[in-house]
Amino acid sequence: MKWRYAAKAMNGEKVAQEKIDNIIEAALLKSTSSGLQPFEIIVVSNQKLKEKIRTLGRNQSVITDYSHLLVFAAWDTFTAGRNNKMFNLTNEFRGFENEGWENYRQMLLNSYPQKDPEVNFQHSAWQAYIAFSQAIGAAAFEEFDSTPIEGFDPEALDEILGLREKGLRSWVILPSGYRDAKNDWLVNLPKVRMSR
Repeated sequence: MKWRYAAKAMNGEKVAQEKIDNIIEAALLKSTSSGLQPFEIIVVSNQKLKEKIRTLGRNQSVITDYSHLLVFAAWDTFTAGRNNKMFNLTNEFRGFENEGWENYRQMLLNSYPQKDPEVNFQHSAWQAYIAFSQAIGAAAFEEFDSTPIEGFDPEALDEILGLREKGLRSWVILPSGYRDAKNDWLVNLPKVRMSR
């Protein structure tokens, strides 16, 4: 984590798919509220699509110069179907049903789907942020760079990627690639953090 920083210039070198898969796996293994994982991670590597997205992200060059762009998109709301899907998947993987677990499922079904969709989206978005944070650390472990970006037009990105039709809304993006040490003004500056 001392090595990583938010690279401001990327060299365009491709990150091996195995390394991208590893950070996605790390993000998906991160804990989420009730284990629902209320988000999806969309990986963009198509250059023309990255160029469209760059215009939505304050024209930041890292958006087009990176290898892959990870878009963390949260559920737009909780539904009985989404909740049940995760509970059913858990039962399938574990090979049994548990009365306490089924009671917990029912409690969530009596709560989340009835809430305002915007409240549910905010809850989902923060769960996506937990995974996003894990992906940043995993990228550093895999020895490539990632630059967190919140400054983009989420509604326009949702439209480009067709996210609303899938019940998703973009929340944060993570360009990932290799730093261009010769052209990045930030690369040699010391990292400044508060003391323990």
